[in-house]
Amino acid sequence: MAELKIVITGTPGVGKTTALSTVSDRPPVTTEEATSDRLAKIKDTTTVAFDFGEVLLDDGTQLRIYGTPGQIRFRHMWDIVAQGALGFIILIDITRDDPLEDLAIYIENFEQSIRATSAVIGVTRTTNADLEPFYNYLERKNLLLPIMFVDPRDKDDMVDLLMALIAMLEYAE
Repeated sequence: MAELKIVITGTPGVGKTTALSTVSDRPPVTTEEATSDRLAKIKDTTTVAFDFGEVLLDDGTQLRIYGTPGQIRFRHMWDIVAQGALGFIILIDITRDDPLEDLAIYIENFEQSIRATSAVIGVTRTTNADLEPFYNYLERKNLLLPIMFVDPRDKDDMVDLLMALIAMLEYAE
């Protein structure tokens, strides 16, 4: 049986753990702990190491999905979790103060791995934002990546995002 590793990353509270839980075939393993900083205003717990879930694809391939912590203070975990990843899902909360800067943080951190594999971007908390600034940023970085509006609680949205990533990976081969 083939095994593939995908990483979901993004800002705190964007829905990484929720997205992983939505698509995982079994209850995910999480490392949620009580929030102890300003993040406590928007959520009770936060990922401190990584989340892990699995999806069995129709062809028997085991898709292992890892979620990174979102807080920059846990950045040391990002590279550890990303090792051996076949692709990346970057979730962006459009309601944050500077979602374009948020995208830049994750693109720049994972850029070498993304260029070696691929990525897709899921924009959360709306379905009608102007995506042109995101595409312009990616164009300046010479990256051609799909950007989709998603609700991390919606299995169809998350499956669509995964399928877009798989298509990008097949296209790159």
